Amino acid sequence: MSNANTAAEVRKLPFYMAMVEAIRQEMARDSSVFCLGEDVGQIGGVFQSTVGLHKEFGAERVRDTPISETAILGTALGAAAQGMRPIAELMFVDFMGVCFDQILNNISKTTYMSGGAVKLPLVITASTGGGICDAAQHSQTLHGYFAHTPGIKVVIPSNPYDAKGLMTTAIRDDNPVVYLFHRGLLGLPVLNFIDAQFATDVPEEPYAIPFGEARIVRKGSDVTIVAFAQMVHKARLAAAELEAQGISVEIIDPRTLVPLDMDSIYTSLSKTGRLLVIDEDYLSFGVTGEIIARVAENLGRFTLKAAPRRLAIPDVNIPYSPALENQVIPQVSNIVEAVESLMNNPL
Repeated sequence: MSNANTAAEVRKLPFYMAMVEAIRQEMARDSSVFCLGEDVGQIGGVFQSTVGLHKEFGAERVRDTPISETAILGTALGAAAQGMRPIAELMFVDFMGVCFDQILNNISKTTYMSGGAVKLPLVITASTGGGICDAAQHSQTLHGYFAHTPGIKVVIPSNPYDAKGLMTTAIRDDNPVVYLFHRGLLGLPVLNFIDAQFATDVPEEPYAIPFGEARIVRKGSDVTIVAFAQMVHKARLAAAELEAQGISVEIIDPRTLVPLDMDSIYTSLSKTGRLLVIDEDYLSFGVTGEIIARVAENLGRFTLKAAPRRLAIPDVNIPYSPALENQVIPQVSNIVEAVESLMNNPL
């Protein structure tokens, strides 16, 4: 018995399998949960995000759709309004532009405009991020767009454990949730281009991670780094380099953008006094600026030792060329340089 329990505790899964396990367990638990999207059926999703579900639950509950993002979300919206719990996959976050009217003017507003009479327990999933030379129309992150829209919760897991727990919470939530997974973290061999701890401990039993509770990835005393998705792992690698210089870095992974756990950031800043926010979304009018603005509005809670800094995609389209793509996406070396600048330029 002891050996069996130990084996269960150390079971490791890659991100995509942890995410699928959450969906499978919720589909088994609740018959109102179903999946729809392009190639989610027998293929199991182009990113293996629904692998095995069609065989287990059949075509009625794992529905392949035509190539029409608007139809996918329109169907999901109607089903959710009638009490179902759809999980709609749009493959690439870039494709959400095709059906943005459904998101901006229907999904996000229906509960509000019905006076709370119509609940929309709907999950929209899509892949994000660059690094694999998919060019300008397939390499964006864009979570800031959805965070800017009232009525939508935004989830951005960075590891397998969170991928499962946050998906469980998303499916059980009675509100629309945009759940974005970075392709570079999935653990698929073709996409392994950074040390991202692809397989980590994931409990077999169902569990839910509450929205709005950040994870302290690494404790430190000199600088606070707030990072999302793949940037969490680049920050971890940078922190290891900085430790050799005697610089102690604390890394915070918010896990969810809406709701956003600012209290954990404030608590960390009260210790370090220095802040770097890194993101793979665009720089201007983005998440990095929002977090720094909230810090500026709460300066009475801590004392800053240096002006906050941010790293994000500059205001350019993401290039196809590998060399140019690496120039626009924040890299470990950029993070190290930014932290060094924070340490060397006090207020």
